[in-house]
Amino acid sequence: MDIRNGIDLQDCPLCGGAGILEIEQDWCVNISCLDCGCQTADVAYKKPEDKDAAIAQALELWNLGKVVACSPGL
Repeated sequence: MDIRNGIDLQDCPLCGGAGILEIEQDWCVNISCLDCGCQTADVAYKKPEDKDAAIAQALELWNLGKVVACSPGL
């Protein structure tokens, strides 16, 4: 099953902008806001078959509002 078919990605918890799932050179995933740039922590995985679990974890972090921002005052 490909988890990316059923992604329920909510709007950015800080600014309400759109989020994007990023797969970093096939070792980790994170979700970033296209507007303010906040993002989840990198969720690493070692085997390709663990990628879906990493995506699910990043998605849960994003939807719970557990993000970091580089901007002062956010």
